[in-house]
Amino acid sequence: MKKVFISLSIALAVMIGFIIGNIITERAFSNMFDRSQVSSGGKIDAILNIINKQYVDSVDTPELIEEAIPKILSGLDPHSVYIPASDLQSVNEELEGSFSGIGVQFNIQHDTVMIVGVISGGPSEKLGILPGDRIVTVNDTLFVGKDITNEKVMKKLRGKKGTTVSIGIQRNDEKELLPFTIERGDIPVSSIDVAYKITDEIGYVKVSKFGGNTYEEFFSALNNLQNRGASKFIIDLRSNSGGYLESAIQMINEFLEKGSLIVYTEGKSEPRRDAIATGSGLFLENPLVILIDEWSASASEIFAGAIQDNDRGMIIGRRSFGKGLVQQQIPLRDGSAVRLTISRYYTPSGRSIQKPYEDESDYENDIMNRYLHGEFDSEDSIHVNKADSIEYHTLKEGRVVYGGGGIMPDIFVPRDTFGMTSYFNKVNNSGLLYEYAFQYADQNRAKLKSFPDYQALENYLNTQNLSELFAGFAAGKGIRRNPYLISKSNSLIENRLKAYIVRNISGDEGFYPIINQRDNTLKRAVEELSR
Repeated sequence: MKKVFISLSIALAVMIGFIIGNIITERAFSNMFDRSQVSSGGKIDAILNIINKQYVDSVDTPELIEEAIPKILSGLDPHSVYIPASDLQSVNEELEGSFSGIGVQFNIQHDTVMIVGVISGGPSEKLGILPGDRIVTVNDTLFVGKDITNEKVMKKLRGKKGTTVSIGIQRNDEKELLPFTIERGDIPVSSIDVAYKITDEIGYVKVSKFGGNTYEEFFSALNNLQNRGASKFIIDLRSNSGGYLESAIQMINEFLEKGSLIVYTEGKSEPRRDAIATGSGLFLENPLVILIDEWSASASEIFAGAIQDNDRGMIIGRRSFGKGLVQQQIPLRDGSAVRLTISRYYTPSGRSIQKPYEDESDYENDIMNRYLHGEFDSEDSIHVNKADSIEYHTLKEGRVVYGGGGIMPDIFVPRDTFGMTSYFNKVNNSGLLYEYAFQYADQNRAKLKSFPDYQALENYLNTQNLSELFAGFAAGKGIRRNPYLISKSNSLIENRLKAYIVRNISGDEGFYPIINQRDNTLKRAVEELSR
């Protein structure tokens, strides 16, 4: 079973985030071209000419160049990359705030494209396409089978605004395929997964990336929460791999008093540039907690570092990724681009949080090594910052902080292993939890949609003995019942199933409040703000 939403899988999103990094601005290709010609362009041209004239076989020179450029850049640092023209649009769309398509979220189950969500106001909603519909044909061609991938689906459904695509829909209560011709339109890409009140006075905002529209979405979320009575905020940057530096600066500016240093950047060819708070933020006095983990990188670390170094709020979670390099996107004439590291960024106390990358293998395996060393489970296992890095001090209270390997949280919270058993790992890693939740939601959609809100729906699901029903489903898929392990994992299984079912019915606004009920890091943040 392949789980996928319209933006690709979480893992791919994280890797795209690391590729994107922090982008300051684009510069004209001609400037870069002139500099490269002076230094080494002649030798490269000479080698290509020799190959074309004397090599034993014919050579596709453009293809050779495409293969050579990434190898050249790989010798610089882990985040300087080449983006082929064929990939540039999809990579940019992650941060640009919108793309053109039909406006559905989907996953692939049993070799069929299942629509799990329809974007409000999008082209599909306007035509009456519903969650639970199956896409069986695209442009009068059968579109099912083992060869269907998320990439193929998006290639078919996305396209230029104003163009059309014809799909055939199979709906549960209809015997015949339902034909739809959909005109593609702009589909917003939200950076804010959810914003809601956890308590009467504490608001929670989860930020998934720092894109072109993130500041506006972020400000709106905070403002709405404040208007509803929230006076303290938790900003969740876990698994946020970064994005636009400017968006992060604008967001941080909402919390810092005038004259506070937010971040500064500096490189061999880039003079030092300071980002200073203007004092115009509307949330200068609100108590604040930032959540981070090992996948919080780049702009997320700038955010956490600025808040920590200015003693403005508390950082809770686990040590962040450790990316302190700034990339600039340089367009090339054929529609491709180079994202080149041009400077390092430094937190207000002067620390670079970039982890060493001289050993490529160590860099690529760093997160796994942290896990194997026990860092996710015990604060005492964290040694990189304390043992191998220079001490810095926060600007107001003089607290010791460290650079050289990510942001160290003020309060460490280990990963939650309660309920984790071999049975849970099997059903979770195989995707059966999500598959059953979709099947349950699909078969009971009319009943589940009758509840006025996610709380009422959750209360109903609490009466359904979902864990037992799921165990029977999993047994039919080849995972033997184990009453002892099922009992140990019962609360975890129930929580995941309820959250997934609610997401299939009402989206993320119900999913996060339910899934967060077992979030120990979030619970600790609430405790700290409630004091």
